[in-house]
Amino acid sequence: MRASAYPMLAAEEAAGLVLDRTPVLESEEVLLEAAPGRVAAADVVAGRELPGFPASAVDGYAIRSADGGGRLRVVGESAAGRPFTGALEHGAAARILTGGVLPEGADSVVMVEEVEQDGDQVVVPEAYGAGRNFHAPGADLRPGDVLVRRGHPLGSAEIGLVAALGIDRLRVHRRPRVALMSTGDELVEVGRPLGPGQITDSNRWALLAALREAGAEVDLLGIAPDRPDPLRELVLGAVERCDVLVTSGGVSVGTHDLVKPLLESLGEVHVGRVKLRPGKPFTFATLPDRKLAFGLPGFPVSSLVTLEVFVRPALRKLQGHSRLHRPELPVRLGYDAMAGGDRTEYQRVILRREGPDLVATSTGSQSSSRLMSLAGAHALVRIPPGDDGYPAGTYVEALILELP
Repeated sequence: MRASAYPMLAAEEAAGLVLDRTPVLESEEVLLEAAPGRVAAADVVAGRELPGFPASAVDGYAIRSADGGGRLRVVGESAAGRPFTGALEHGAAARILTGGVLPEGADSVVMVEEVEQDGDQVVVPEAYGAGRNFHAPGADLRPGDVLVRRGHPLGSAEIGLVAALGIDRLRVHRRPRVALMSTGDELVEVGRPLGPGQITDSNRWALLAALREAGAEVDLLGIAPDRPDPLRELVLGAVERCDVLVTSGGVSVGTHDLVKPLLESLGEVHVGRVKLRPGKPFTFATLPDRKLAFGLPGFPVSSLVTLEVFVRPALRKLQGHSRLHRPELPVRLGYDAMAGGDRTEYQRVILRREGPDLVATSTGSQSSSRLMSLAGAHALVRIPPGDDGYPAGTYVEALILELP
């Protein structure tokens, strides 16, 4: 064992150091089919109005309000994709289906439920006003309107708007390529038999899920041995082709903890220890060519919590997101929360609604090795440093993972 040469940084300071040194990746143009979930690298601006013509919102009859209603002769039909040709004359109506073009001269649509049909004539309510039951041109978008802001993710509604305007390519930020590996001679691949003192490598798979959820493309490197040369060779190959290196384990101060010394030799280590529970050994380094390296602790909860607090915001910045962090909300403690001395603690909780409040209940033992404390958790409650703790009923901030 050896003493750590790294100062203990406050969690907020460490998070700031990470984001300050995280670049935004370059942009690329992709086809519309590859755009969902990506982040717009430039404002997407409407080049034409939407809808492009007056379109009926209902099935019914297009009329001229100046006729005053009453008995009108039906002179044709306007269906979606098959408009009525010509202009609607005085005393006439045209049958119109949802999505059909309002004929020239018409200025209102009477719903079919509101009329009486009599052969080739129709009786509509008297004094039926103009502008009813149709979408005017430009009602949704006008030329020059911004439909997607730079830094905004492209969800289903945004993709639909872009497609409706006939835009088939978008400029988006590139997804970060992340190399992910576990370290430790005690680790065994999932499905393999365990020998004495060995454990199954679960961290890599949990981190894989979290990294993909954060938008990263992940290159799985497998399990690295606790030997300097093979570890160095594996890392060098990974950082050559990826933007980010994420390791699990090997960042403490034992004689087999080799990640920090390796990162020191390859770049600059900015964070080596954090006043955080769980996650004290978290490590962050920058490597040549603006690449990033994160050494996460080996305990399962520690690795996932540090990914949430430090890595996920950095991955979102790399992708160009304008909003980097998960939402935070005040919650009322439904239990007595012990404080972590000089360390900020993220406790895993279940939330329930009581009137206007979200009430937090502990998921049980908060041991950094107990992954069940995170399974099904709705939030990470932030317990500031201190010695006295916080009694039930206290309001604290929570990082929201999923609302109940």
